Amino acid sequence: MRSTPRTEAFPAHTPAAAQIFTTVLSHGPLTRSDMAGRAGLSAAAVTKAVRPLIEAGYLVEEAGDEARPALGRPANSVRVDGGRALFIGVKVTGDEIIALLTDLCCRIRVARHVPLRGREPQPVLTAVADLVQELLAEADGFGVQVQGIGVAVSGDVDRAAGEVRLSPFLEWRDLPLGELVEMTTGLPVTVDNDVRALTVAEQWFGAGVGLSDFAVVTVGAGIGCGLVVHGKVVSGAHGVAGEIGHVVIDPTGPLCHCGNRGCAEAIAADPAIVAAVRDATGLPVADAAQAVELARRGDPGAREVYARAGDAIGRAIATVANLMGPERVIISGEGLAAYDLFAEQIRDAFAASAFGTAARCDLLTRPLAFDEWARGAAATAIQSFIGGPPHGTG
Repeated sequence: MRSTPRTEAFPAHTPAAAQIFTTVLSHGPLTRSDMAGRAGLSAAAVTKAVRPLIEAGYLVEEAGDEARPALGRPANSVRVDGGRALFIGVKVTGDEIIALLTDLCCRIRVARHVPLRGREPQPVLTAVADLVQELLAEADGFGVQVQGIGVAVSGDVDRAAGEVRLSPFLEWRDLPLGELVEMTTGLPVTVDNDVRALTVAEQWFGAGVGLSDFAVVTVGAGIGCGLVVHGKVVSGAHGVAGEIGHVVIDPTGPLCHCGNRGCAEAIAADPAIVAAVRDATGLPVADAAQAVELARRGDPGAREVYARAGDAIGRAIATVANLMGPERVIISGEGLAAYDLFAEQIRDAFAASAFGTAARCDLLTRPLAFDEWARGAAATAIQSFIGGPPHGTG
């Protein structure tokens, strides 16, 4: 076992510094006047926030081709030095663990995938600790310290406490995951819901850059949703904001694992689709890939199951649009492998259910590999490191 890694503190733990840093991270390089305009801060506040970040090497000032003002100094741009620090992002799925080493700009430097050999917490913790040690050894080659770990899992996660309250797919309940990972690795750990972590990455580096209000809806093993309202990822007062998978679409529909009937997840998540295709066809359909193959071959029962799933997803997305009025909904998740089978139903149901101008919301499909979810976990670790408020309560 390696010695406990050394970490350092971000040089300016103030809301203004965190805001300026994340603004440059997402939109940079920027001049100071651009920073002030985007962040809504005064020139003096920007100067005060930027100075210690430049002195510590987190921001770098460079004289580029910026237009020179008529009077005064040239408007030099400022960018984040991505190589100044490293972070680890871990995504735990139902059957594998993905761990990434990223730089401060969340660019992936090293990726590791290992199969999940058991869902009990102890083997998962052991595998995570082993992966972290591998990535710390890789970090030595870059000559830069790893400053934190982000871990993303599905379910009800209390980020502030670092606790997984309930993860149905992993069968975890009341697990102090952050504390346990920190004990085994010696590094600061941030634990968050996987869809919210993905939403942070989309807000900073993906299809949500520059948007004040948007949502990420994921389709696959479950139906998840991350919300950004007024520029903040929303977790809600109890940490479960965005659980559209448990919006009831059909009160007489199939039983959901939450105890209700007809939830979007009970109709449109991969396990529900597989079960419904099995019932509709009488065939021993083993997994989503076989269900997709049947539907693409034209089996009427399988096609009807996917049509019903698309309708449920579209109505669930319309609920999000009606409640928060986002500029965009980004649709992602492993379930997009079957998108051609229910895309039309998603859009038709959304158009029929969205109220008024909510229907103007841009629906963007964006397939993202699980590496991107692990990258989201690293983004939450960066977020914790710079000291910005992780989420709003909405």
